Amino acid sequence: MFTKQNLLAALAGTVVMYLLGFVIWGIATADFFEAHSLVDTMKSDEEMDMVMILLGNIVMSFVMSSLYGKWARGHHSAGQGFQFGAWIGLFVGVGMGLLWYGTSNMMDATGHMVEAALDIVFYGIVGAVIAIVYKVTAAKEAS
Repeated sequence: MFTKQNLLAALAGTVVMYLLGFVIWGIATADFFEAHSLVDTMKSDEEMDMVMILLGNIVMSFVMSSLYGKWARGHHSAGQGFQFGAWIGLFVGVGMGLLWYGTSNMMDATGHMVEAALDIVFYGIVGAVIAIVYKVTAAKEAS
């Protein structure tokens, strides 16, 4: 679990999650989700705790990397990593999204559907990055 390969993949995944998450949800879709939110639960830019966001990304990336390492069974490719990440995105975006839609007033149905699609792509990209790091570090270990 704490192998060099897993830790490097988790680190790369964390960087991608943090930066890509900011670009997607902090910039590109901020106005869209504001328009589809039913209750304003977001903190202002000044109130956001970037350290907690980073820690959350570290935990999620480490878990994804650890699971990917077991799922891939030594066969690493960007496509396999994207597929793995897309499954995580499906779990989070569609599964959790349906639960949130059924139990809360966070967003309207359109907001949840767009969030689900974004989650599938977002986690797919993170999974691809994790897989690439696994592949690159595996090649170095075999030398």
